[in-house]
Amino acid sequence: SYSIYPLRAIFHVKNQTVRVPPCFRNPSDALKERSESHLIFVGLQKIKEDVPSKNKKSQFVSISKNYRSVIRACMEELQQNAGKRHMTHIVSILLAIELIWNLCEVLFIDAAPAGSLLLHLLDWVRLHKSDVDARAREVLQSDSPAHHQSYWDVPTGTQTLTEFDVKWRHWHEECDRCLQDNTFASNRHLETICKILVGDEDTILEQKELLSTWYHFLVTRLLFTHPTIKPPDLHYYAQSSMSMFLGLRASPEPLDIILLSAFEFDLHQVIKDCSIALNNWWFVAHLTDLLDHCKLLQSHNLHFGSNLREFLVLEYASGLFTHHSLWQLAVDYFDHCPEFGRVYLELQIERVPLDTERKAIKVLRICEDRQMSEQVRSICKIMAKRALRNNRLGSALSWSIRAKDAAFATLISERFLQDYCNKGSFTDLDLLDNLGPAMLLSDRLTFLGKYREFHRLYGENRFSEAAKLLLSLMTAKIAPRSLWMTLLTDALPLLEQKEVKTQTTHALQSHFTLDEDIESTKTELLRLALARNLAMAIVKEGTIET
Repeated sequence: SYSIYPLRAIFHVKNQTVRVPPCFRNPSDALKERSESHLIFVGLQKIKEDVPSKNKKSQFVSISKNYRSVIRACMEELQQNAGKRHMTHIVSILLAIELIWNLCEVLFIDAAPAGSLLLHLLDWVRLHKSDVDARAREVLQSDSPAHHQSYWDVPTGTQTLTEFDVKWRHWHEECDRCLQDNTFASNRHLETICKILVGDEDTILEQKELLSTWYHFLVTRLLFTHPTIKPPDLHYYAQSSMSMFLGLRASPEPLDIILLSAFEFDLHQVIKDCSIALNNWWFVAHLTDLLDHCKLLQSHNLHFGSNLREFLVLEYASGLFTHHSLWQLAVDYFDHCPEFGRVYLELQIERVPLDTERKAIKVLRICEDRQMSEQVRSICKIMAKRALRNNRLGSALSWSIRAKDAAFATLISERFLQDYCNKGSFTDLDLLDNLGPAMLLSDRLTFLGKYREFHRLYGENRFSEAAKLLLSLMTAKIAPRSLWMTLLTDALPLLEQKEVKTQTTHALQSHFTLDEDIESTKTELLRLALARNLAMAIVKEGTIET
């Protein structure tokens, strides 16, 4: 086992630097624990307000134990490397964290009443004084437990609280009578036991090496002097026990002060001191969130408007956003901060490095799900420009469409058309063939989509439809002038097809005459082709009429 002391090695004291466990300082060392605590947090937020408080209490206690199991799991993982000196300090911090959380669970979340309170505190001490159970097992498994050297160091029992109370009163009276009568004066050990049973504080303090901490002394003292203590009376015994145990020379450590504040039921001081001493947000954020759900922090608001719970959760989530994979967990924490969560998310999401297209899509979906239109446009523009720089026109066009950026979509459409003119074919056919309504984002994109459709119709031998579509592109005046010659050149093979009607040829010829800047040789060839096709169409129509 690992002692909680010396605390100067594990807490921030004056100018010393605190050692924070990797689980809570360096997220990459404990991704599993972070993910598990995130799931617990999300589940807690789903507890409905209309659930009866009696049922809620059992749920809250269960959630608290789940959080402590996360701490324990992290601790067990670190204990495998405990041979290293710094790992021993880290495990000590985790022990301190669970010690504080467990005490808060007993006093605030479970809110043990008078009578059962001491039993809960006994369990609390036994859990964090792990060698007690080991030594007890050693004694019970020996051939003669009563003669084992550790027998009197670990007395234990399984009686109910009522049975214990009756026996305790009887023992107290008997032991007190025996002490008064000097019954055990001849046996120093029996006399010491009697003094412990009547709660003689000086005698109990002589067993410091068995107790090790003032709060262990506190619970031992209560066991033999006030086993049915009520919660409001705890602070007096806690203060006096710490003073008696530490004495005048030793000053309390940060952990001592935190535990004392808990025994005084000063919850906000506990959170404040933990925030300073532990120098990390995981513990205080999750504990405060749970306590807030228990309606224990409703009266405490901060001067800048946010409540304590939201402030701590926001700080913890902001820290998660600096990690390359845990930033996704932070989104849920921001979602459950109603006052400033969205503002924080909008600021933090813009700082996530968009290293890959896959990661960019993840970020984009988060923004789209939350109607963060400004961030959606920003992400899409960044990715579109990056894709264009890498000459990935399909990806660039897709991102510009998602950004609804008409100007950039026009620019990329121009690049597609330039590539077509240079290579004689289109790339990214799956994208161009499935633009749908998105092609209406800009005139140039509309032309690109329709021009690709023209090529598809032509390739499927649907010449009449192709000719009509080509004509519509010319008459709509959305085709760039630089492509007019290309369009008319595309029209030449169609003019030889029987399906192309006379009016189509007339229209093509009339549109062709509008441009006076086309090279003269190509112009004459096109005119001849149009005239020849027109004559053939007229003859054909006359023959049909006859």
